[in-house]
Amino acid sequence: MNNCKLAWSCLYSVRNIVSVRKLSSGSLSEAIKKRNALYNEEVKRQKESIGRIEKISVEYKGIPKDETFIMNRHISTPYHVAQHINEFVSQKAALALVDGNKLWDFHRPLEADCSLSFLHLTDSEPHLTNKAYWRACSFLLGALAETCFKDNVECHLHSFPSPNVKSGSFVYDVQLSLGDWVPTKNELLILSAEFVKICRQHLPFHRLDVDPELAEEIFSYNPFKSSQIPDIASNSPGNKITLYRVGDHLDISRGPMINNTKLLGRTSITAVHKLDSELENMYRFQGVSIPAEIRINHFAYSILEERASKLNPARVPAALESPPLKQSAEAT
Repeated sequence: MNNCKLAWSCLYSVRNIVSVRKLSSGSLSEAIKKRNALYNEEVKRQKESIGRIEKISVEYKGIPKDETFIMNRHISTPYHVAQHINEFVSQKAALALVDGNKLWDFHRPLEADCSLSFLHLTDSEPHLTNKAYWRACSFLLGALAETCFKDNVECHLHSFPSPNVKSGSFVYDVQLSLGDWVPTKNELLILSAEFVKICRQHLPFHRLDVDPELAEEIFSYNPFKSSQIPDIASNSPGNKITLYRVGDHLDISRGPMINNTKLLGRTSITAVHKLDSELENMYRFQGVSIPAEIRINHFAYSILEERASKLNPARVPAALESPPLKQSAEAT
């Protein structure tokens, strides 16, 4: 009991430095409301533009048996197909594979007749799902960084690099109005706890392709995102910007992302490094995570945490740059 009281006392004192908010106040709060309102309007517009509903044939290949389903074009998603199969598939599958070669987000509407199979994080060859998992972790790390500080700390998300599981950590680069912040162990524990809280809300990853003009309006509050959008659009199919939303958090990524935050298991925010960058006060948030279905002992996980605490070697953001597609398309 005494140890619990001590831990709570430390937690309380650290919150004087790092204050976790469900919604930021002031300008950031308004930006969050605005971007979600614009996103919701675009979702509504795109749904209304579908017009007459057309049927498509989806040939599911997998456990428990191959089946053919008649679904709605531009409306039905792999998740809807999975619901027709069983709850296990709809909850545990991470990604869809369309026509045997196209990775497809679980909540992305299907566009034509196709074959469909599902990929899991526990597959014998998990390379593709691992990358989507790592990408989703970076996305959520941005959500955490944007909302975890006191109101007087200005925060601008910059980007996260392409997922590299071999690096040992998922990453998000963030500009903070802090001089030389070096987080304490307790602050990292709080950040980890808040990250886990996001995951335990069991939030789906929703994808939406939008025009660059709308994307610029959505991210008008962030100078990094605004400046990177034209470059991303010029190198993207149809000159579109791909957005993802989890809860109230919006970001840019080429994807794909995993099905749901429920798939994330043990997770730690292991370090926040101040970068040697031309950009002022740029910090690299880092973490490590294992899927919920994978069990690992404390000693083995501590080794992963130690490795993930070392500065990730990903490219450092530079001033006035036009980011290469590989980075800027991941998140801006």
